[in-house]
Amino acid sequence: MLITLLIAILIGGFCGIYFQKKHYQAELEDARNKANQIIQKANVQASRESHKIEEDGKRKVLEYQESIMEELDSFIADNQIRKTRIDQRQKGQLQTEQRLDTFGQNLEELNDNLDQLHGEISAIESKSQKLVEKRSEVLQERGRLSKAEARTLIFEELNEELQREADIELRYLNDEAVTNASKKARMLAEDAIERGPVDLPREHIEHSVLITDNETKRKLVGHDAQDIRYVETLTGTDLVFDEQDDNLLHVVTQDPIRRETARLILSNLLITKQITPASIEQQVQKAQDEVNANLRKSGEQVVASLHIGWMHPDLLKILGRLKYRTSYGQNVLNHSIEVAQIAGVLAAELGIDVKMAKRAGLLHDIGKAIDHEVDGTHVELGVILAETYGEDPTIINAIAAHHGDVDVQTPIADLIEAGDSISGGRPGARSESVEDYVNRLKGLEKIANQHIGVKDSYAIQAGREIRILVDPKIVDDSQNKKITTEVKNQIENELTYPGKIKVTTIRDFRAIAYVGDDRRKKRKFKVAK
Repeated sequence: MLITLLIAILIGGFCGIYFQKKHYQAELEDARNKANQIIQKANVQASRESHKIEEDGKRKVLEYQESIMEELDSFIADNQIRKTRIDQRQKGQLQTEQRLDTFGQNLEELNDNLDQLHGEISAIESKSQKLVEKRSEVLQERGRLSKAEARTLIFEELNEELQREADIELRYLNDEAVTNASKKARMLAEDAIERGPVDLPREHIEHSVLITDNETKRKLVGHDAQDIRYVETLTGTDLVFDEQDDNLLHVVTQDPIRRETARLILSNLLITKQITPASIEQQVQKAQDEVNANLRKSGEQVVASLHIGWMHPDLLKILGRLKYRTSYGQNVLNHSIEVAQIAGVLAAELGIDVKMAKRAGLLHDIGKAIDHEVDGTHVELGVILAETYGEDPTIINAIAAHHGDVDVQTPIADLIEAGDSISGGRPGARSESVEDYVNRLKGLEKIANQHIGVKDSYAIQAGREIRILVDPKIVDDSQNKKITTEVKNQIENELTYPGKIKVTTIRDFRAIAYVGDDRRKKRKFKVAK
């Protein structure tokens, strides 16, 4: 019995151990299955993440590759352009050398011919000297006069005859000049207009940049518009997108040089597409150097084309600034060239120094190059510049007098004033609207007519002068001066005007009496018988 019990206990223990082992194996198998599921999920997740990371990496690599390829294409294009320019310059240099060689050969031939002509002239002079000496000997023998006495007698008779002829000729020329002065002036003006300037299309100075690429526009604007503000800071301009076309970027400033510099910077940035603070600073320096070089180059080209001699290098740069300056839509540099050409033609017809007339015409508006930076009218600033760079007093007077601010001292000043009027007044030269022009003239006359004692007023010379006629019975001399000052102050305070306006008040008092009136009644006398 005991043995049976022990056997039962052993069998129960073995069964319990067996079933417990089975239970543990089942739990272990379940744990392994869960682990495998977790591992599979982890592998799937890891595969997805790795695939996503791999796709992002490929995309970034492609974007970077495209950016690098764009830069390489840009560099290749720039190198090709530079290579083409170098080839053109080498070809031009070779042609110049060939022309110089040909010119040198022609000079040598001319020198040989001149030497031969010089020998022939020397022989002729020697022969003529001998003939003069022989003639003098013959005259002394036949006239029984010494050489000195004969010379004195001939000179006295010749002086008397020449004096009479000179008086007659001067009187005739004076009468003819007075009679035909207006007709001759019209003919000269017409000839100067026909032979002087060439009517070229009006040059348009760009004030805006068109951005067609949205990606480039996004780069240019940058985060919180930092890049575009940085360009504004470095150039001293305002960059504003057009309200109707948001791809059009306007460059806003009163300084034409800054405007051109900013426009070049933006254009170069759009080409390179490298828009970073460092690249912006690099383009700013590049654009400033290019604009300064163009100023000097433009001045040199104009002076060389007009053949007016040497000019100070700093004055050449100032002259080049007129290329970016306009007056009523007319390019000031082209206007100055026109005035120089017209004045040169008129000077040639009148026998005046052509080179001086052209130089004065070219520099007459030089003050407009700096009038937006320095206080004063362009006439005053032009006189200061001409004096600073040692220009001739004739040119200085022409600059000062071309708007009637000072008296004309030389004929060249009259020619410059005429050329300025022709160039600025020809149809299509300037684009000021008729409405603005008329309103400006009406505003001047309105201010003048407000004052007591004013009979009438006239705005003349395109609004550069206002002439006021006062009633002499109401206004005396002291009041006349007071009206002039009041009108001047009122114009300064109420109107916007270019340059300088001259205010002239005229008080004309006349006293008239008649003597010997034929309308008197005849007296009747009675005859005494």
